[in-house]
Amino acid sequence: QQHAAISQPGVSQHLKTLRAAGLVTVRAEGTRRLYALDPTGLDTARTWLTTLLDPLHPFTQPLDALATEVARGKRTRRTSPDSETTARGA
Repeated sequence: QQHAAISQPGVSQHLKTLRAAGLVTVRAEGTRRLYALDPTGLDTARTWLTTLLDPLHPFTQPLDALATEVARGKRTRRTSPDSETTARGA
């Protein structure tokens, strides 16, 4: 089993953020805090994320344009004969 290299305060901050977003619930058990996924919060997040995939959503066109420009840039760098020279500043 592998463990992520994250400090206890880091874990606490992430859990606090997830709790504030409504994605997890917490309950005290003695000195421990037990966290669980909140199905209602996850359903809300899933619904919101699904709306971002709607072709009529206002973010869709700019994100598609960004993806096109990223792909164009990669293609240009890959096919340019002097891209290696330009990248080194020679």
